[in-house]
Amino acid sequence: MSTTLNENLLLAIPLAPLAGSLIAGLFGWKIGRRASHSITILGVAISLVLSCFVFLDVMNGASFNATIYEWMTVGPLKMEIGFLVDSLTAMMMVIVTFVSLMVHIYTIGYMADEETGYERFFSYISLFTFSMLMLVMSNNFLQLFFGWEAVGLVSYLLIGFYFTRPTAIYANMKAFLVNRVGDFGFLLGIGLLLAFAGSLNYGDVFAHRTQLAGMTFPGTDWGLLTVACICLFIGAMGKSAQFPLHVWLPDSMEGPTPISALIHAATMVTAGIFMVTRMSPLFELSDSALSFVTVIGAITALFMGFLGVVQNDIKRVVAYSTLSQLGYMTVALGVSAYPVAVFHLATHAFFKALLFLGAGSVIIGMHHDQDMRNMGGLRKYMPITWITSLLGSLALIGTPFFSGFYSKDSIIDAVKLSHLPGSGFAYFAVVASVFVTALYSFRMYFMVFHGKERFRGPKHPESPMGIEEAARAHDAHGHDSHGHDAHGHGHGPHIPHETPWVITLPLVLLAIPSVIIGALAIGPMLFGDFFAHGVAFDKVIFIGENHPALHEMAEEFHGWFAMGLHSVAGLPVWLAFAGVVVSWFLYLKRTDLPGVIKQRFLPIYNLLDNKYYLDKINEVVFAKGAVAIGRGLWKEGDVAVIDGIVNGLAKFVGWFAGVIRFLQSGYIYHYAFAMIIGMLGLLTLFVTLGGK
Repeated sequence: MSTTLNENLLLAIPLAPLAGSLIAGLFGWKIGRRASHSITILGVAISLVLSCFVFLDVMNGASFNATIYEWMTVGPLKMEIGFLVDSLTAMMMVIVTFVSLMVHIYTIGYMADEETGYERFFSYISLFTFSMLMLVMSNNFLQLFFGWEAVGLVSYLLIGFYFTRPTAIYANMKAFLVNRVGDFGFLLGIGLLLAFAGSLNYGDVFAHRTQLAGMTFPGTDWGLLTVACICLFIGAMGKSAQFPLHVWLPDSMEGPTPISALIHAATMVTAGIFMVTRMSPLFELSDSALSFVTVIGAITALFMGFLGVVQNDIKRVVAYSTLSQLGYMTVALGVSAYPVAVFHLATHAFFKALLFLGAGSVIIGMHHDQDMRNMGGLRKYMPITWITSLLGSLALIGTPFFSGFYSKDSIIDAVKLSHLPGSGFAYFAVVASVFVTALYSFRMYFMVFHGKERFRGPKHPESPMGIEEAARAHDAHGHDSHGHDAHGHGHGPHIPHETPWVITLPLVLLAIPSVIIGALAIGPMLFGDFFAHGVAFDKVIFIGENHPALHEMAEEFHGWFAMGLHSVAGLPVWLAFAGVVVSWFLYLKRTDLPGVIKQRFLPIYNLLDNKYYLDKINEVVFAKGAVAIGRGLWKEGDVAVIDGIVNGLAKFVGWFAGVIRFLQSGYIYHYAFAMIIGMLGLLTLFVTLGGK
């Protein structure tokens, strides 16, 4: 087998979804809905098949690292489009295309009743897939930044898909602005590396990493590499929604559920995790940067989990779950357990996509009511959605032998073995988060699928719309239900129903890896040679060189089955079990207690319900502060200084012209007199100069 992958095959992987996106976006109005979704699904399916072939070739030793197109040369600086395909990239390509394909198929059912925008939505999600593929396949910072900004732009379009809703416009603008904050840091990090390494190519920068580690930031005693890595990670904080740049992610639920799954499972939010992993040779040389990453991840994992406990919107519960799990991945990056972070990224992609699509199935079955307080007892009405959601929840909380267990437990072990500053707090945070995750996950599960059927009675007093009101009025997409469900079936307005096969099939296909992928992958990914070429450059070791937690973990690993059995004696499994039991007791056995606890701890509840007041702080400190600064610059800078100078010059020219015009009388004897006076003046000047 050739050790170099075929360039044309690699080009086809991102270009296939791009072609589908362009056709659906430009000609969808002409070719119709069926052709639009068919062509975009075909493009992503081609990309998935080719990605699988590439993955198999990479596992057999093939790789690729070359320039595809040289865009511009400025002196010694080359701006290029190039691909780097190694085991890390190949794995990301398969995950992105597989989850995207499931979302594309699912969207046919979910968006079936959309009167407008159907073709546009398929165009957007295919473009999103193209952007993410360009990001993960890049071999230079220029292309990385292109993909980085492209996923941000398309997410803006998708979150604001329902552009007639003020809440959707607010949410997509919030996501756009918060990500610009992170991207500013990201761009500064790239600029620093370019300035001191002289190249945008990963290989060139990594070759200078030891030299960069010995430099200091100009004018300070800070390590240059530390500053650059922290700036890069600030970009990751925006894209991967780490505290305090996480505030955009829950509001992104304003977009349709399929895009929630795509953003949260396999594309945008994982971009930051992938980027830090790719930059691991740089981060490894800065303990300060790693400690910063660890602490930010720990805060996100624990405190975002608390917020999930008080949510009543089914999609927002899953959204805060995403925030918490991203915190887990970030903590793993901080303790140099890069393969563990990527492993959790992979397992999380499947079960989180499953949970989001399962939530969307519930929303459709409930005629677009998202409030869990209006649900209950759906297990007998939606059996496929029920069992797949149960499997996803079990994987999420780290149930032994499910995929999430292997990756989450490995993160906890890696943090425990770390000696970096901040790892003690991080260990407490990730262990405590196990209980919190189980609590909010099974709170959602029990409220939705078990207990009293609350959809038959009046709506919950705090619910924005009960199910009967929702069925009588316009649904979430603005259509009249007229006694039918969202897909034209003849169910009554108050009876839930299982969703069509185009929705349940992706659930089943995602449930399979959510159960088995962890057991299959933990050996080769963490303790085998899967990441032997994790970064395809000589003398760059992917696994933490200075913080070898994985080497110590490998000594204790005796296979996936033994790990599952051994976990019964560990604290995390019992904490997860306790979270499930507490959820069962509070939301099935003693349903009166949550209200009592809420009143008893009302200040804490208000703190969580208001999301730690971070939105209000941002609004008062940053939004109003920015307005005040802008108004000051406008009045003092623009009006007083700039307009003053411009208007002053205009007035001076007017005055000067007014004076000069008196000399232009039009009489010949005036001009003759002026000429005589001028001649006398010149003669006097010459005589004076000649005398000297």
